[in-house]
Amino acid sequence: MSEIVKNREQLYKLIISQLRYDGYEDIAALVGNTVNTLETCAPSSKLFNIVSRSLSSESQGRLANVGEGIDLEYEGDVIVNSPPVFMYETCYVTAHKAPCRVACFTKDDRLVATGSVDNSIKILDVDRMIAKGISDIPLNEPQPQSGQQMESHPVIRTLYDHSEAVTALEFHPKMPILASGSRDRTVKLFDFSKPSIKRAFKSIQDAYGIRSISFHPTGDYLLVGSEHSTVRLYDVNTTQCFVSSNPHDHHVGPITMVSYAPNAKLYATSSKDGSVKIWDGVSCRCIITFGKAHNGAEVSSVTFTRNSKYILTSGKDSTAKLWELATGNCMNIYAGATQHHHRTQAVFNQSEDYVLLPDEKHNSVYSWDARTGEKQKNLTTGHNNIIRCIYHASSIPAMVTCSDDFRARFWYTKGMADFKM
Repeated sequence: MSEIVKNREQLYKLIISQLRYDGYEDIAALVGNTVNTLETCAPSSKLFNIVSRSLSSESQGRLANVGEGIDLEYEGDVIVNSPPVFMYETCYVTAHKAPCRVACFTKDDRLVATGSVDNSIKILDVDRMIAKGISDIPLNEPQPQSGQQMESHPVIRTLYDHSEAVTALEFHPKMPILASGSRDRTVKLFDFSKPSIKRAFKSIQDAYGIRSISFHPTGDYLLVGSEHSTVRLYDVNTTQCFVSSNPHDHHVGPITMVSYAPNAKLYATSSKDGSVKIWDGVSCRCIITFGKAHNGAEVSSVTFTRNSKYILTSGKDSTAKLWELATGNCMNIYAGATQHHHRTQAVFNQSEDYVLLPDEKHNSVYSWDARTGEKQKNLTTGHNNIIRCIYHASSIPAMVTCSDDFRARFWYTKGMADFKM
């Protein structure tokens, strides 16, 4: 009963804050007095944003507890409705012929791509994997024989156009295009809307092996991080390359990850030199440097929060950290997982309630409350080798883990219905 009362009070606070944000002070005061909410509710459009996202998700056939994401400035009494990671179950396993190292979702979370050291890329249908369910996990994927089997088979494309290991994948935000990076020093662009096409329609030649790529939110530009210390920005249409003209802007070691902010105003890079840099999205100039972000250890990943106010990093000091860009302060440290020898990125779940990071020692997934840093129950993955990549969907409780055991596992849970704290 107390939980119901708590939820109702939070709803009233959201209503009052929204009324004040919209300028209806008298009505807000009347509601506050009626429901006996005496404490001050700051003006906020949080309720409008939550309702807007919910309606948008319904129209797309996706009901997800996404919310606004993490914002430590205005949190109030946060109600966590997204399921913790230990509730996730394997729905499907896809096998490559060599270690699987990278994965990504489309922006609408309907497709997943996986890349391998065997130079291949697979594109899988998310709804088909969910339909397969936990009771149908093929350890050695049989190729479907009939037309009916083809229509239900999760793997809808297999692409081959790299001569060395696939190390980076990113879907175009607006078009049916998949970008891939490789140790063969190329970035390839594939049009996956054409079933018969297995090779790229465009190739960008770089001078170094590719480590990470990230599309500008418009899809017009592509950030590329390589084994070199200089981040490169390519025009997708012309393949023209841009770099910062200031030599002091650049890293002094190979780049490990590049990431655009959702608002497109900034992008971030991490490096083996132990630093994280924040760049102006227009001038390509470095505006913030977090030196020794992980106590001097190599920084493995960097990603922005949904509101572009924070970045989440991980490093070989076996921690993930949440940084506030406005102050440069480290707001939270998520410790406990081991990441000494291999790079693996830390990620948020779809609501940014939890931070996830693979554990190198036990091949499991660790998770923490993103706001408090409190450790959650681990997820035992069933991988029998190191997890080299974890990628979470942006709107549904689903993720992919890629391992040196040659497999990528797709994880999903229906939600909180059967979850008891």
